[in-house]
Amino acid sequence: MNIDRNYRCMVVKPDDFDDFWEEVLTDVADVDLEPIMEKDLLRSNDDVDVFQVFFTSIDRVRISAWYSLPKNASRKLPAMVQLPGYQSDPPIPRDWAAKGYACISVNPRGKVRSRSQFDPGYPGLLTYNIIDKNSYSYRGFYVDAWRSVDFLLSRPEVDADRIGAVGGSQGGALATTIAAMRNEISAVSISAPYLCGYMDAIELTHTYPFHEINDYLNTYPDRSDQVAETLAYFDGISFADKIKCPVILNVGLQDNVVPPETGFSLFNAIASEDKTLYEYDGHGHEAGSYVHGKIIDEFFETHLKGVR
Repeated sequence: MNIDRNYRCMVVKPDDFDDFWEEVLTDVADVDLEPIMEKDLLRSNDDVDVFQVFFTSIDRVRISAWYSLPKNASRKLPAMVQLPGYQSDPPIPRDWAAKGYACISVNPRGKVRSRSQFDPGYPGLLTYNIIDKNSYSYRGFYVDAWRSVDFLLSRPEVDADRIGAVGGSQGGALATTIAAMRNEISAVSISAPYLCGYMDAIELTHTYPFHEINDYLNTYPDRSDQVAETLAYFDGISFADKIKCPVILNVGLQDNVVPPETGFSLFNAIASEDKTLYEYDGHGHEAGSYVHGKIIDEFFETHLKGVR
């Protein structure tokens, strides 16, 4: 494949990026978590207990999640935050619990059971208030994902020193930002990361969801600079220099949803000294998932369970 692995996206991290997000985190720190956890007998099984979870996030929006635990765990558990894609609703994370992790699968605002106060729909989320960083959809959406760490820290069965994050596509973007903004994350797996190099991606690919931005700019061509200025605060590449934990990142070289160039650009910007990139030729947006799944398992066994 003739892809520039040293590709640099055009995004420039805003000078007040840290100040902006520090103010956001200060706002959410004043919001009580108010967690509720209810066992879901219908979805539990002989090996895994499943719970519905609710907690309060920024702007006092109530967020739902699935939480799964291995049955009869006798010691503190490593934990995982599983992060959702753009169009799909988050899965029940029974697989992670069966592997010995406490796992929260968070449903940020607009997702299943988190729609009563905010629901721009799909398509819609990507361009909701896109010219105002203070009300852009992903301000709250990102914080909802980060807030799931607070839920894990509130749980007595969770080992706070062994928390990982995993996600693909939008989940890969969320995994990027949670690893950057929550130093409790000890290891992160990022697959086919969406929301990186937005303004490059809308030129490199013409598929949805990124094409939503092209639709918006075709309608409002005079707003291009405002859009680019807003998105720089939410671009995964702007967060990358804050990531210090071990990282694995995988891309599909034929991905026409999230251009692999943006994945390379993100990887090159990540500050961690322990990072590994996996390329899958002949693979699209699934980014070699059927092969890479084993690598993800082994990565977290090493970093969260100490298995070498």
